[in-house]
This record gives sequence, structure tokens and C-alpha cells, in this order.
Amino acid sequence: MLDGSSNDGPMPHRRYRQVAARARHHCEYCRAPEEIAPDRFHVEHIRPRARGGTDDLSNLALSCSACNHRKSHVTHAIDHESGMVVALFNPRRDVWKDHFGFTFSDDALLIVGLTPTGRVTVQ
Repeated sequence: MLDGSSNDGPMPHRRYRQVAARARHHCEYCRAPEEIAPDRFHVEHIRPRARGGTDDLSNLALSCSACNHRKSHVTHAIDHESGMVVALFNPRRDVWKDHFGFTFSDDALLIVGLTPTGRVTVQ
């Protein structure tokens, strides 16, 4: 599904090819490769349209179904470690490795938040 075509679900976003190429066909939140995903990846609005977000490339990210549905319209959340309200990870502004790491648990690879932004995004 690397071309965004499929008979499943809605038509791909009109900017799918540009967004997917920029992301190298990986989810910009969890880093999952699109080629092995069971569902088509989404062009996700970092700042949701309901909150004034646009279809400008600077506001679009490639997202797997799981990350897109979990993030939904959320842009900020409470970091339970610091008690602060912080912005979720923004792939246009933030560097992934600064906010996330990987760990193994019961033969599973897990993403862990290293910063308040990383923690609320994983949460």
C-alpha cells in the first residue's frame, strides 16, 4: 500500500504522496514501516482542522492507523510525572530520538517517552 491505493477505506488524502515520501513511508509517531502495516497509513493533521489546522504540508504527518486513532484531535495532555500540561510530539518541530526510546518487554518492542512530550504522546 505504499502508493496509498487500496479498496479499503476512504480515498487517500490529496497530499498523501508528498507526506509519505517525506516520512519515508514510516509512521512519524511510532516509526512503524508502512509496507508491513495491515491498514493504509493516514495523512494526519498535527493541529486538527477542528482547531484551525490546515492542509499545509507543515501541518501534515504520516500516521499508522493506531497512532492516528489514539491521537485523534488531542494536541496537549497532562504529563503524570511532572503534572504539567505539555504538547504532544510534533514531527515537524520535534526530533524523535530526543523524546522517545525503545525497550523490550515480554518479547515485545515498546516505545518509551523520555521527556514530558514523549510521555504524553506515548500515553
